[in-house]
Amino acid sequence: MRGSSHLAIGLITGVAIAGLVPGLPFSVPGIALAGFSSLAPDLDHPESRLSKRLGFTQNYVRWAFAAGALAIAAYAYFQLRAGAEQRLYYTVALAFGLLGVGMQGGSARRLALLFTGLATVVAGLYTEQLWLSLLGTFVALAPFTAHRSWTHTIWATALWTYIGHLANQHLGWHGVALFAGSGYASHLIADTLTKAGVRWFLPLWDHSFKIPLISTGSASGNMLEVAICAGYGLLVLGLVVGRMGF
Repeated sequence: MRGSSHLAIGLITGVAIAGLVPGLPFSVPGIALAGFSSLAPDLDHPESRLSKRLGFTQNYVRWAFAAGALAIAAYAYFQLRAGAEQRLYYTVALAFGLLGVGMQGGSARRLALLFTGLATVVAGLYTEQLWLSLLGTFVALAPFTAHRSWTHTIWATALWTYIGHLANQHLGWHGVALFAGSGYASHLIADTLTKAGVRWFLPLWDHSFKIPLISTGSASGNMLEVAICAGYGLLVLGLVVGRMGF
């Protein structure tokens, strides 16, 4: 399913949580969190909507490799005598430069997400916020896994919900776990409606659960995604308005 459809379903799910769960105040940030969470499973795909947003540092990664190559070459030129060791350093500098030039699109974005995630881990450790470090670990590792593998499992959903629970405890924001977990789960449920399906219980059970209604990327599939989003939105709107007593 397309990223825009996942986002729409996640936001609608957030509205459902905010408007229908007893004792939970209507929260626009909570709805936004559900939308963000609905995109998180696709961090395992470098071309996904969220990967592109969080991978904004990819150009800096390429420049970092180029700067590293120049630094190594300068060290070899000014500090080492001509010989085998100097030639080795020049070779390493050339390798760094070629890596920087060769990183395009997905590969650069993966490294950018790795650095973004590691920076978030360090920030969490420094501020003693476990949820932030766990979030950073997820962001750092997800891009290096196969698409629709462990990020598309019930275990990843539980981990994401637990991160929300820890954030709830630290920030005192009631409902974080519910918004985060429901948004994340909405992605897996939506992908279950595609022909590829979702292997919910990897690695314990390598079975793809699917209700093959949607052929992702096809014209008919796109129209069906729009219809599902519209129908789901109208259903939630009706339930929320009915609960409010209008």
